[in-house]
Amino acid sequence: MIRDALDRPLRNLRLSVTDRCNLRCQYCMPEEEYVWLPRNDVLTFEEMDRLVDVFADLGVDKVRLTGGEPLLRRDLDRLVRLLAANPRIRDLAMTTNGVLLAEQAPALRAAGLHRVTVSLDTLREDRFKALTRRDTHARVLEGIAAVGTTGWPGLKLDTVVMRGTNDDELGELIEYARGVPAEIRFIEYMDVGGATRWTRERVVSRAEMLETLARRYGAVEPLNEGGSAPADRYRLPDGYVFGIIASTTAPFCQDCDRSRLTADGIWYLCLYATQGTDLRKALRAGASREALRALILPGWTARKDRGAEERLAMADGRRPLIQIGELKRDPHLEMHTRCG
Repeated sequence: MIRDALDRPLRNLRLSVTDRCNLRCQYCMPEEEYVWLPRNDVLTFEEMDRLVDVFADLGVDKVRLTGGEPLLRRDLDRLVRLLAANPRIRDLAMTTNGVLLAEQAPALRAAGLHRVTVSLDTLREDRFKALTRRDTHARVLEGIAAVGTTGWPGLKLDTVVMRGTNDDELGELIEYARGVPAEIRFIEYMDVGGATRWTRERVVSRAEMLETLARRYGAVEPLNEGGSAPADRYRLPDGYVFGIIASTTAPFCQDCDRSRLTADGIWYLCLYATQGTDLRKALRAGASREALRALILPGWTARKDRGAEERLAMADGRRPLIQIGELKRDPHLEMHTRCG
């Protein structure tokens, strides 16, 4: 297994299958119109499978399918079947907004997808519509229910917590997740990519979330599990376990083992990176397996990225990472392009 300059292994690949999305969430895609990747540049499933296999040569054993919204990619179950056939990939997961999940869940489960994470930022239909500018809240809930029907284990729900938007729903969301059943993870609002309306004042910190939950449930016990997972996990007095991803106020860069491959084959070492490595060009030029490994290996071994920690150190001068003009010039800077 190869390691970077900070001794972090290359184990976890986030693979975007499309940059398109059917929601317009405030924290990710606050505009209505975007510059999209040229369709001819988007990798085929066979190209994605080949690159994943090269990453597996170098130690990757976890792959997460993302977007944009991955379920917008036609016949996604075909890609799942290709990747699931690779014995070196021991964890094949997907993150989705859930809108199209109910209709596609059976095929994806049958194809070999191991587990699913669904984004759910509110239980209130009016808030969902205001947050996403779409009227599809009921379909998201149907998608979550479909995960249980298909027998998928390990369902997680992700909630981006924003002050004045949904920070008063933490307890209700826990009760909903408990009933699904699913493990919910609360995520601090991050200033990456398309989050052009981010302000420090709208961030609800991990400490605040824990305080809110302790007032409702009593003492919250940290599980202190270690490892490279982004979420710190906690147990309520009644035994329910949930997670918090404190990537804004307490970044986990020192343990980060994940990199990102966009739908058009650009490889990024960090969510905050502004430059990536073009693997598509080499792949389509007929590069051998060894040549592709030679492109990836020096990139990772030289990696020193600590994007979230560097943002935290900016203190009072911190503002959105990328301004809207830059985003329109280069869609690769968007969070929805680089695997969310």
